[in-house]
Amino acid sequence: MKRLVLLGGGHAHVQVLAAMAREPMPGVHAVLVTPFARQIYSGMMPGWVAGHYALDDCAIALEPLVRAAQAELALSSATALNVAERTITLSDGRVAEYDVLSIDTGAQQDRDAIAGGRTHGLFIRPIEHFVKLYEGLLALAQTRVLDIVVVGGGAAGFEIALALQHRLAPAGAGAAAQARVCLVTGDASVLAGFGEPVRRRAMEALRRARITVINQRCVEIGDTHVLLDNGARVVCDVPVMALPTVAPSWLANSGLTLDAQGFVATNAMLQSTSHPQVFAAGDVSTRQDMTLPRSGVFAVRAGPALALNLRRALAGGQLQEWRTTPRSLYLLSCGGRRAIASWGDWSAQGRWVWLWKDGIDRRFIARYVLPGASGSS
Repeated sequence: MKRLVLLGGGHAHVQVLAAMAREPMPGVHAVLVTPFARQIYSGMMPGWVAGHYALDDCAIALEPLVRAAQAELALSSATALNVAERTITLSDGRVAEYDVLSIDTGAQQDRDAIAGGRTHGLFIRPIEHFVKLYEGLLALAQTRVLDIVVVGGGAAGFEIALALQHRLAPAGAGAAAQARVCLVTGDASVLAGFGEPVRRRAMEALRRARITVINQRCVEIGDTHVLLDNGARVVCDVPVMALPTVAPSWLANSGLTLDAQGFVATNAMLQSTSHPQVFAAGDVSTRQDMTLPRSGVFAVRAGPALALNLRRALAGGQLQEWRTTPRSLYLLSCGGRRAIASWGDWSAQGRWVWLWKDGIDRRFIARYVLPGASGSS
């Protein structure tokens, strides 16, 4: 009996489980290791923050998928990986052994990247932790007007800032605003990785929403303020941390070849460049033969190829290259039921883009929600 360990309940592994349910793998004992019993789809989280979705609309229950795939569910997370011994030490003390390992643990944030962040910051990752704390933020907003500072000018920071503004201080609403939202982007402007047309649309969306944008770096977070690198202090009740993702710390001593940032180095087959029995997809990995943005879009795209190559690796078959391009369609929600579309140099904006995004997101969720299953844990 060969042992397959799926480490992490990310977007690609959801597709691997679905493929295993459609076509079982005799002679393989598969285990999904994940700390959470559901996957909350990151593409829909800003819509949930804004109040457009119930949480179940955005969640995929993993246990029914695991059962359908005839696999085992271990609600835990990795604390150490030893590729020489092919073992994973879990947070509950167990040790998982594998013949083939696939890593798709999703995005993580460094809680010590900014002084005071670990103590005061509301981090958007892991999403499950953010979800629990967000309910407290909404309750606090019922008692007084909050000063919210979103730290991070990438797509996540942009979408979360607009979602919070829509939920707590919607433009034109009759009720009094419950919050003032500020976006601190860092050294660059908002959406620095996108083309100029998208950045212009984004800045206009932030202006219309009355969100203050500060192109400075946050260097410290205190009880009542955030400190910027120019010495300015911004009043802050809730610092929402939308920082860039980082590699899991347990990869550092794993024995795997990593890139300069500590992510798993993979080839065109989504396979470790140093250990052929290890595969990785999504934010935890970097493909060495091409440059791909760190985005959930590519984790979703990689799912079918990962499922096929895991099956072939276990059966001793020939692996298949995952063919994709760095260019992708991005749909960025703008708080209300409006969104910005970006494809290379082309961009568009409006309610129709939000409807387009909503349809894509709902279809993705529906594909993996089995009859009678709920996304709630």
